[in-house]
Amino acid sequence: MAIYKLIRKQVIPADIATLWDFFKDPSNLTAITPSYMNFVIKTMDTSDDIYAGQMITYRVAPIAKIPLFWMTEITAVVKHQYFIDEQRRGPYKMWHHQHHFSITERGVEMTDIVHYELPFGILGQFAHWLFVKKQLNQIFDYRFEKIATLFN
Repeated sequence: MAIYKLIRKQVIPADIATLWDFFKDPSNLTAITPSYMNFVIKTMDTSDDIYAGQMITYRVAPIAKIPLFWMTEITAVVKHQYFIDEQRRGPYKMWHHQHHFSITERGVEMTDIVHYELPFGILGQFAHWLFVKKQLNQIFDYRFEKIATLFN
């Protein structure tokens, strides 16, 4: 059982309210996800704010355009500080994604901390080594660049 960890930090020259409004809205994920992922939001709550218990479903096709169902639940929220989403169904055995926001002199530092585990035991570990780790890094690299473009 291998649990992997990915951490990314980015300072964004914007105020916390603007960033929070952007990241609390799942529909904005499409703008910061590479098109090759074929990312489509299937259902989401249209509430004005993010809340613990909120469920969001997606379709992604990260490999050979094979569509996969993904359901996440927002499990914790402290407004303007952090929120956590966890996979309930999807391609990972476990996915726990923390989104932290802290005000700095240069804007807001956003920190993503993702803990994840792949299914299929040793085969999943091999897939991680072969392509999953690289693909996740590419997705977060893309996200970094898109956020920098959107908020500069």
